[in-house]
Amino acid sequence: MRLWSNAIGYQATWIAAVAGAGWGWWWLGPAICLLFIAWHFRATPWPAADLRLLCLAVVLGLVVDTLWLQGGLLRFAAAVPSPDWAPLWILALWAAFALTLNHCLSGLQGRPLLAALLGLVGGPLAYWFAARTWAAAEMLAPTWSVLASIGIAWALLTPLLLGVAAHWRDGRPA
Repeated sequence: MRLWSNAIGYQATWIAAVAGAGWGWWWLGPAICLLFIAWHFRATPWPAADLRLLCLAVVLGLVVDTLWLQGGLLRFAAAVPSPDWAPLWILALWAAFALTLNHCLSGLQGRPLLAALLGLVGGPLAYWFAARTWAAAEMLAPTWSVLASIGIAWALLTPLLLGVAAHWRDGRPA
């Protein structure tokens, strides 16, 4: 699998999910994500590891983004199936992100500080752009506190997920 095509698949999912949510088309991101998943699993040399990562990331996304909703930090546009739970388009983003861990982001495996830095900066930027550019999310608490919470969470989750990805890719139990 070429790293650039993996990155393009992730970016296409991100844009479709965020723009779609902002336009009220909650289904666009999940639809593009399903296409990315179908393409990905035809090309990956690690289908079992990538499938496990996808499932783990979706569960983590459901928990993390639902906690931000329940904690009054965020509200998401196109809140399908419920405004009380992380929406399907957000879960599509988590699934697509999981498919980058053994591919275009694999260079960060074994580099936890660099991975944490990516999460610390990239996580909040993604949510900020989703909120500011496409109105896919709304920050309900002071912006700095929402972005700090997201940054801390992603600074912890990114190296964790990359470590699990390497572990499962190499056939070792988690």
